[in-house]
Amino acid sequence: MKSAAIRVEGLGKRYRVGARRRPGTLRDVVADAVRAPLRRRTLAAASGAEWHWALREISFELAPGRVLGIVGGNGAGKSTLLKILSRITEPTEGRAEVRGRVGSLLEVGTGFHSELTGRENVFLSGAILGMRRAEIVRRFDEIVEFAEVGRFLDTPIKHYSSGMQMRLAFAVAAHLEPEILLVDEVLAVGDAAFQRKCLGKMSHVAGEGRTVLFVSHNMAAVQALCDSAVWLREGRIVAAGGPGQVVSTYLQSSAVGVADRCWSDPAGAPGNERIRFHRARVAPAEDAGSPVITTRTPFTVELEYWDLRGGEPLAVALHLFNQEGTLIFHAGSAAGGGGERGVRGLYRDSCRVPGDLLNDGIHRIEVNVFAGEEVVFRLEDLLTFDVLDSPERRGSWFGKWVGAVRPLLEWRTELIQRAGAAPAPR
Repeated sequence: MKSAAIRVEGLGKRYRVGARRRPGTLRDVVADAVRAPLRRRTLAAASGAEWHWALREISFELAPGRVLGIVGGNGAGKSTLLKILSRITEPTEGRAEVRGRVGSLLEVGTGFHSELTGRENVFLSGAILGMRRAEIVRRFDEIVEFAEVGRFLDTPIKHYSSGMQMRLAFAVAAHLEPEILLVDEVLAVGDAAFQRKCLGKMSHVAGEGRTVLFVSHNMAAVQALCDSAVWLREGRIVAAGGPGQVVSTYLQSSAVGVADRCWSDPAGAPGNERIRFHRARVAPAEDAGSPVITTRTPFTVELEYWDLRGGEPLAVALHLFNQEGTLIFHAGSAAGGGGERGVRGLYRDSCRVPGDLLNDGIHRIEVNVFAGEEVVFRLEDLLTFDVLDSPERRGSWFGKWVGAVRPLLEWRTELIQRAGAAPAPR
């Protein structure tokens, strides 16, 4: 059995909360030295509020040639974990074993010197990675071509934009053939074309059998590129396993919006003397096969309301807006649905929205209630819900898809005339 490329056992990292005062005079230095033993005893006896555990009890193994995705919210400890594995910082407890030459891309310009040129920094970064000069020279042209900084190669790095630094840093880290590549949110900087190149290169690196640890907020990229995933929350592992399962669990916990509202007492519910709402919710359809709403998921919108007076039948109409405020569609229960109307009682109107229709992002539902052609009640921001991205249809593209909708259309391609053939008779 192969030894693990990365083995982490009981890893923890603790930081002191609050900045230390820098001594300003010799007297301050002497006074701090005298107080230091007392301060240590005080801190040891103090409550845990004096310290923050960025990581605690982290354990996992990663076999050679595998790709592990790390997901979690800001402050979960993802970057701290990579810094420990990169030997930038030491753990407070536990151990981390890394077998192989490590290439790290943890932030813009990692390992670069601002006063050196792009050319000099390529050789500097390669030397830090343990590469021989001949190896760097062999890959130099490929690195420069990938980074697209040829015109500025002999310009000091301090004059590069953050995007240029990121392109060059990623090109160095990915092309100098480290056995283990640690990448922290490579998509945070750069245009759409650069994102495609980065993720394509990462896929190629993983396909060559190198080990990759990939931290990202792009869930589609994690699912497409990674063999397994780990979800960190408040410095601890919450879930580990297949990328689809871990990402789905993480997204369920972090989904934004209010997709289910209920009012048990009509007196306090939204409405007026004619109508009062009982419940409103958005949920994946029963046959959706997913607990979250993605771009591929069919979902239902359900509205329950009390008709307090009866008479003219009530009908509800939905306005669905995206996060830019664009009206995606208008749909009304008056157009169908059947059922008895016009008597006092509690009603439920529901409709099904097909999958492969909406783009990803936050969506908002506004409802209008009609009696005939008269609007008897309007409620803005009734529900908000998040349509999550789905990796199935992406291929190698991981940027933001443009447009208010993202329908799955039926396409057909046919050859109507072979090159050099006589025109077909009309």
